[in-house]
Amino acid sequence: MQHIARKRFGQHFLSDGGVIDAIVNAISPQAGQAMVEIGPGLGALTQPLVERLGALTVIELDRDLAARLRTHAHLQVIESDVLRVDFNAMSEAARLNRLRVVGNLPYNISTPILFHLLDFAACIQDQHFMLQKEVVDRMVATADTADFGRLSVMLQWRYQMENVLAVGPHSFTPPPRVNSAVVRMLPLAAPALPNAALLGPLVQAAFSQRRKLLRHTLGAYLEKHNFSGSFDLQRRAQEVPVAQYIALAQQLAQEMG
Repeated sequence: MQHIARKRFGQHFLSDGGVIDAIVNAISPQAGQAMVEIGPGLGALTQPLVERLGALTVIELDRDLAARLRTHAHLQVIESDVLRVDFNAMSEAARLNRLRVVGNLPYNISTPILFHLLDFAACIQDQHFMLQKEVVDRMVATADTADFGRLSVMLQWRYQMENVLAVGPHSFTPPPRVNSAVVRMLPLAAPALPNAALLGPLVQAAFSQRRKLLRHTLGAYLEKHNFSGSFDLQRRAQEVPVAQYIALAQQLAQEMG
């Protein structure tokens, strides 16, 4: 029976064979690697991946699709919202091998998924995701550009990222109304900060009113935390490079002991 794409899950199924081959080649799966696919859908990427890997774990929220996937002997199917999945536990189940994570992420919740995975970067080898092109543009954006924002800072703190492939709407069924792109994300072996405990709230404060100077937003945050160091607040949030946000978080951490 044909599966009808469900709008509430943001389903658009990849159907272009040439694009599928290009994505799989970019991922370069090797036999025996521990890989997790988020949102396998109708299995466009799943089949060529499992053929190269030998086995694959998939996370699928749609119960009808999950039931279909369970008929495949070489798939471990986790029927769940990915935002509830503990990737550290999955890594431990893979005998401490770092996971490779791939997926055609639902456009309606792609940013929450990216932030969820930030917590598990230490147990992940790499990530390859198909996303809305404008989201990828924001992920890889540099300071002082229109696309640079909170997502740019938080992801670039933890990953080296590369836009590896452009994908048009007609590569999907049904076609989305946006262009897509595939991004490669490599967790940094030694991030400048061990976690986002200070960086996250600091960056959120900075970009809370991005058109205003930082003295109106980040300034109030720093004053609340009794920051005594120096930082140029006569700029807007998008004018500050990632490295300077990280350095500010480090200074604040030292002051707070």
